[in-house]
Amino acid sequence: MGAGQPLNLFDYEALAEARLPAPLWDFIVDGAGDRITLAENRRAFDRIGIRPRMLVDVSRIDTATTVLGSPVEAPILVAPSGPHGAIHPHGELATVEAAARAGLLMVATSGSNRTIEAIAAAAARPLWMQLYLLPERPRTEALVRRAEASGCRAIVLTVDSPRFGRKERTLRSEDDFDWPAPANMADLPPPTAPSLRGAPATWADVDWLRAITRLPVVLKGLLTAEDAALAVEHEVAGIVVSNHGGRQLDGVLASIDALPEIVGAAQGRCEIYLDGGVRRGTDALKALALGARAVLIGRPALWGLAVGGAEGVFEVLQMLKAELAMAMALAGRPTLASIDASLVTPISGR
Repeated sequence: MGAGQPLNLFDYEALAEARLPAPLWDFIVDGAGDRITLAENRRAFDRIGIRPRMLVDVSRIDTATTVLGSPVEAPILVAPSGPHGAIHPHGELATVEAAARAGLLMVATSGSNRTIEAIAAAAARPLWMQLYLLPERPRTEALVRRAEASGCRAIVLTVDSPRFGRKERTLRSEDDFDWPAPANMADLPPPTAPSLRGAPATWADVDWLRAITRLPVVLKGLLTAEDAALAVEHEVAGIVVSNHGGRQLDGVLASIDALPEIVGAAQGRCEIYLDGGVRRGTDALKALALGARAVLIGRPALWGLAVGGAEGVFEVLQMLKAELAMAMALAGRPTLASIDASLVTPISGR
C-alpha cells in the first residue's frame, strides 16, 4: 500500500475536498441550520456498541442479498444525490458504471445531469429512480413513464422536502458556481408556471403515484413510527429512513436513532432501508442489526467520483463492502440472516 493511498472513506473525503471548487464542496457537505442533525448522523453510530460472538465458523462470509427482488452483492446502495455532472464530466454515467461493477444498485435522481435513459443504458444492472413531485402531475407522470421505459425497478419518492432546508454555507457561496443543467428534466411537457421547486407530497399523492405505475414505490424521508404505519396502510414497497443527510429540518433524529421505531411499526410488511451517516462497515452492520435491509451512501460516492471518476466510486464501494465483510467476520455473523438485534447494545455516556 503506497503512501497517500486512501485507506477509508474519510481519506476520500479529504482528497475530494482538495480537488473540488469551494462552492461545490460547500454544497456537498452542507447541512441545514446549525448542522446539528448532520453531525448527529455520525455521532449516533458511536452510541451503539457491538456484541460479538466467538467460536463461530466465519471462514466464508456472504454479504449477498436482494432489494425488492433485485440481487446485490452487498446490502449497500448508492443514494440519490447530485450534482454528479459538476463533479466529473461523465456525471451519473461514471457513478452507475461503478455501482454495476461493484454488483450494487444505484438510485438515480429525477433531476440528474444525465437523462434516465442514458443512466439506465450505462447501468447494466437494476436501477431505481428517485422522484420529486412536480407542481403539474402530467410532468411527474412523464418522468415516471420514462423511468418505466428505461427499465427502472422502483420509484423512490422523496417526501421530506415540502420546502428545501436552509443551508447557510451553501447560500454564502452557491452564486459563485456555474451549476450544470438537470438534463433529465429537459424533455418534459412545459410547466404551466415558472418553478424550479418540487411540489409538497401528501398521502393522496402516494396513492396517485401507486395507481399510475406498475413499479414498486419506496418512500424516502420517514422518521417516525406513525408515518411508517401509514406507509404500510398505503401499500408502499419500501421505506428509506432518512433525514436527507441533515439537509432539511435541523434537530430531527439521526437516521439510525429513528430506525428501530420504524422497523417496529412496519412489522415486516415492507422493506426498510437506512440513509444517513454511513461511513464504515460497522455502521452498516449496526443498521442491519436494527432491522434495515440495506443502507444507502450519498456523499461518499461523490467523494470517490471527485477523486477518480468511475474508478474512484468503485473503490469507495469496494472498500465499504470489504469493511462490512470484515465486521461480520469479527462479530461472528457470517451471513446477513445471522445478524439480529442481539448484536448491538446502547452505549451510555456518549
